Amino acid sequence: MPNKSKRSGSCGCADMTDDLKDTTTTEAVAEDWAKVKLPPRLTGLPMAVWITENDGYPHDVRVKVSTLHGGRGSWRTAPSIAVRPQPHEIVPGSLPAADVALVSRWIDLNRDVIIDYWNGVIDFDEVKPRLQQVKPQTASISGLQ
Repeated sequence: MPNKSKRSGSCGCADMTDDLKDTTTTEAVAEDWAKVKLPPRLTGLPMAVWITENDGYPHDVRVKVSTLHGGRGSWRTAPSIAVRPQPHEIVPGSLPAADVALVSRWIDLNRDVIIDYWNGVIDFDEVKPRLQQVKPQTASISGLQ
C-alpha cells in the first residue's frame, strides 16, 4: 500500500499530499516535507507551483512549476525556474514561453516571500497571507487565443 504523507497547517496553503511509494531514502522523504504546493487559487497562475526551504540544496532558490494547467502535476517531474538574479528556466524550453513569462511575473510579485521561505525566515503557515496573485492580462502572452 502506498505511503501517503500530508503536512497540515491552519493556513490551508500547504497541500502537501504526495505519493511516496517510490521514495526509498530518508533524503527523499525529507525533501517532500520541505516543499509547499501553491494551487492556482492562491497564485492566480493556471498551474500549481512549489516553493521549498533550503534544506542543504546545492543550488540557489527555485520555484518548481507544473506542466499541467488546473492545479495538478507532480513535484518530481516539474521543471524549475530560478528566482535570482532574474527568473529564468533552469532547462530552457522545459515550459512553454507563455508559462515562463507568467510564472516570472508571479515570482517578481512574490520574490520576498519565496526567498524568506527558502531562507527559513518564515514558516509555511506564513506564506499564504503574504502571497500576491498574478493578474491576468487582457491578451494572452503568446497572442490572442
